[in-house]
Amino acid sequence: MDRFELIKRNTQEIVSEKELKELLKKKKKPRLYIGVVPTSKMHIGYLIPMAKLVDFIDADLDVTIMIADLHAWLDFRKCIPELIEIRSQYYSEMFKAIFKAFGKKAPTIIKGTSFETKADYFVPVLQMASTTTLARTKRAAAEVVRFGKEPLLGGFIYPLMQTQDIIGIKADIAFGGIDQRGIYMLSRDILPEFGHKKPLCIFTPLLPGLTGGKMSASVPESKIDLLDTPKDVKKKIGKAFCPAKEVENNGVLAFLKVVAFPTLERKKNNLVINRPEKFGGNLEFKTYKELETAFKKGLHPMDLKNAMADFLIDLLAPVRKDFDKKKDLLKKAYN
Repeated sequence: MDRFELIKRNTQEIVSEKELKELLKKKKKPRLYIGVVPTSKMHIGYLIPMAKLVDFIDADLDVTIMIADLHAWLDFRKCIPELIEIRSQYYSEMFKAIFKAFGKKAPTIIKGTSFETKADYFVPVLQMASTTTLARTKRAAAEVVRFGKEPLLGGFIYPLMQTQDIIGIKADIAFGGIDQRGIYMLSRDILPEFGHKKPLCIFTPLLPGLTGGKMSASVPESKIDLLDTPKDVKKKIGKAFCPAKEVENNGVLAFLKVVAFPTLERKKNNLVINRPEKFGGNLEFKTYKELETAFKKGLHPMDLKNAMADFLIDLLAPVRKDFDKKKDLLKKAYN
């Protein structure tokens, strides 16, 4: 797989592909960043961007993960700086453990407050505020910020800071889930007004929840926490929404496609579905397309669920082991 196709794999949208091809020709090691707000416990939805970051590293991009602690202050209605600091530590340690599980060294990890509190960062944010309406800003951040009936001012500053983060990190590429699209399209509109290039943007799909619909940290049954026990992983996946022969909005299939198969491919392994002989014995799939075709032809949903559970339990075993030594941090972050 060539460099461009590796970067494109399992993305939902690249704005734009032409710009990406030109960037790869001009720059040997383009810089890409993703910002992650340290609020809720990390669940398997985070594995989508993390698995994609592994592709970016393999494609020789310079990857930075920004733990957006200052952004958390803006969107965390009961802001407690000390709690956000502890959760930032939890996120940092979790990222390191996840990349270790993927067989990679973690990329550069920084906190937003390491550069966002300086004058040369915030003056441009204020300048952006003088040219951007509340309506435009709210529309851009609607999928990310919890505005509510009485929007807080912080929610309107949030997307302007996210725009300036691109400049502060000197990123060529802004990366995130498709829910970030509105903010980064605002960035592409605003930044040229202040003498900067439009950032190239790459978006991944959001993982459907296990109950169908969107995965959400506020709906426990829709997600699997990265530190759930193997028993809980099997139980939650066993109850997952996975209608026979249906591919759309199928969280089990989506996870296998964007996390399991790329990971197994790097290890030169196939996806194995363990089954008793009375149900036909074990099955192996080299590619996601083979699996999807078999599912459409009648492969039982429980076979998919068991494959996902076995893969996830194996992948997260070193993460759970690592956090067995960090129970105090976990308790302080999420008492």
